[in-house]
Amino acid sequence: MNDALNKLKMTALLAGDLAVLYGALLATLFLRYGAGFYGEPLALHLEPFSAVFAVWIFVFYVAGLYDLKTLKNGLGFSKIFGISVVVNGAIAIFFFYLVPSFGIAPKTNLLIFLIVFGVLGYYWRHLFNYLLSAGSPPNKIILVGSDEISKEIAAQIKQNPQLGYEIKFWMKEGLGDKEMGHLAQIILANDINVIAIPSHLKKNFSAARAIYRNLALGIEVIDLASLYETVFQKVPAGELEEVWFLDHLAKSRKVYGVVKRPIEFILAVFAAIILLPLMAAIAIAVFLFSGRPVVYKQTRVGKNEGNFTLYKFRTMKKDAEAGGAKWAEAGDRRTTGVGAFLRRAHLDEILQIFNIIKGDISFVGPRPERPEFVEKLKAEIPYFEIRHIIKPGLTGWAQINYRYGASVEDAKQKLQYDIYYLKNRSLLLDAAIVLRTIKMFFISLK
Repeated sequence: MNDALNKLKMTALLAGDLAVLYGALLATLFLRYGAGFYGEPLALHLEPFSAVFAVWIFVFYVAGLYDLKTLKNGLGFSKIFGISVVVNGAIAIFFFYLVPSFGIAPKTNLLIFLIVFGVLGYYWRHLFNYLLSAGSPPNKIILVGSDEISKEIAAQIKQNPQLGYEIKFWMKEGLGDKEMGHLAQIILANDINVIAIPSHLKKNFSAARAIYRNLALGIEVIDLASLYETVFQKVPAGELEEVWFLDHLAKSRKVYGVVKRPIEFILAVFAAIILLPLMAAIAIAVFLFSGRPVVYKQTRVGKNEGNFTLYKFRTMKKDAEAGGAKWAEAGDRRTTGVGAFLRRAHLDEILQIFNIIKGDISFVGPRPERPEFVEKLKAEIPYFEIRHIIKPGLTGWAQINYRYGASVEDAKQKLQYDIYYLKNRSLLLDAAIVLRTIKMFFISLK
């Protein structure tokens, strides 16, 4: 419904960023060298700055500056943009002064460039964000129903006009709404192009007939679950039934499955070698401040509900679970001093690189739960077992979109994100999740 438009927006944003980056470079050279900047100075600076710009765009992506949900003018956006420019400035200094092949060390030019880009980039982004929220949204919706899902959708769309949706009419009484008989007039008067209805109404003869009569007006009919998924990037558990899984999760992903495992194995081996000194340092710290054992082994539930042993650095006291299995919580008193830091930075999970090498888990997937919790959650949350049709992951869509889970309600919320991932999983989505996980790692160190 809105994917093509969102891609167009992101393409325009990327093109604008590149234009501002190169425009700031040209302005910098003009300020330094005058009209003669177009010759040797430009040739000397163009290639190395282009390499730096590629890294800058990557940093912007990791920071969330290409995420439509965050592109709203305000203090939060200004802070993210400012931090990103500072980080990119540090990266540029590293490149120019520690990479001899660049051949330049532009002290004054780099300072001028950072100032020029900081100003131009901020105002360009501010304008883009304003244009996203201003004007008439392309998707004008009639919302049918008044359940919790409808209310969540209405609130989210109202708070985020940059998503491109506007609820022009809300039939809270569903089929019993007094305006249902004037559907055509409402569509024409409000320039409606989307009707969002609960999935069960599609099976209702009266509702189907009433809506069918208006298809000639150019409207698109979607169910609330699809709109909810687009707006929140998770699947509403309350709207799911067995046929939904047959329609959306039964598709074969043979190429994805064949390609993913060897890529993950190679990356995991490479990561294990690179991170070996860090692992050794963590092991020493755990031993010195908390004693043995350094490595904590825990049974988790994996693909097809098979159990496996998960490796972590120990972060809790030795008798932490003397009374039985218990969810970890923020500020958990069972955590050791060094363990609290490891948990906050997620460094306790670094050993799971070896679980990836073994094939127990993937880099990306639903986080594996303990058998004790799985049985409880399966009994209380419909379709919870569906998350076990693929390998669990070191990180996942739920992990980057929802806080640390410590209750049945948290598990229910995270399941909605897990199901979204199951439906949309791809190498591109996996890469995006890994990049956002890296961003969360650095945020956790603050």
